[in-house]
Amino acid sequence: MQKRYILEKFIFILCITISFSTNAQTSVNLKDIIYKAENKLRGKSSVAEMKITTIRPKYTREMEMKSWTQGEDLSLMYITKPVRDKGTTYLKRYKEIWYYLPSIERNIKMPPSMMNQSWMGTDLSNDDLVKKTSLSKDFEHTLLGEETIDGHTCYHIKLIPHENADVIWGKIELWIENNHYNVMKQQSFDEDMELVNTMTASNIQEMSGETIPLKMEFFPADKPQQKTLMEYISIEFNVKIPTHYFTTQYMTKIKA
Repeated sequence: MQKRYILEKFIFILCITISFSTNAQTSVNLKDIIYKAENKLRGKSSVAEMKITTIRPKYTREMEMKSWTQGEDLSLMYITKPVRDKGTTYLKRYKEIWYYLPSIERNIKMPPSMMNQSWMGTDLSNDDLVKKTSLSKDFEHTLLGEETIDGHTCYHIKLIPHENADVIWGKIELWIENNHYNVMKQQSFDEDMELVNTMTASNIQEMSGETIPLKMEFFPADKPQQKTLMEYISIEFNVKIPTHYFTTQYMTKIKA
C-alpha cells in the first residue's frame, strides 16, 4: 500500500512538472520575439554606416557602406569604399531586389536564384544583406530551450520554413537575448540540413537609444580559415527619410 502511494505521488508530481514546463514554453510568444529581433537593427526607420571586412588566408579586404531603411519592406545600401566599388547600390522594395552597377550604369533586378549567392565576395549571402526572408512570417517556430551566450540569457529557437515559403534555407536556429531581443547567434542550414554558416554577435552598446550589438561575424561551415566581420560605425533610429530614396531612379543619383 505504501509503495503504491509513493508511486502515485511520483506520477502526480511528474505530471505537474511536465504541465508547468509545457505551459512555460507555450506562454512565450515566439513569433513576437523573432519579429522584435529581426527588426531590432531597423527600427521604424534607420540610417547607418558600416564597415565590412572579408578575411581570407591570403588577404583581407575592407569595404564601407551606408544604409537607409524604412520598416520591413524598404531598404537602400550604398557602397562608399573602396573606390573601385563606390556607387554600387542595392535596393529592397517590397518583394523586389534591385542593384545598380556604376561600371555599366544599369539597374538590374535580382532573380530569386541569386539570393543564396555570396554578396560581393563576402561570407554573407544576398539574403543576409537585404533580408528578403522574413524570419517571423516564413517559418514555423519551436522553442528548444534557453542558453547563455557571453553572459546573455537567450531563447534557443528552431525555424523550419512553411511548405510554400520562398526561402533559401532548410532550417535556421536562433539564439535571441531575452532582455533586449538581440540575435546573439544564428546558424543557417541548407535543404539537406547541413550547416552552411554561423553568425555571432558581440560588443553590445547603446546607440541612438537602443541597446544593440555593434559587431557581427559570419563563419562559413566548409571554410574554417575564413570569415567576414561586419561592424557598425554609426546608426540612428527613427529618422525621417524621403520616400524617393527607395526608388530605382534614386539609386543612380546618390551622393553619400
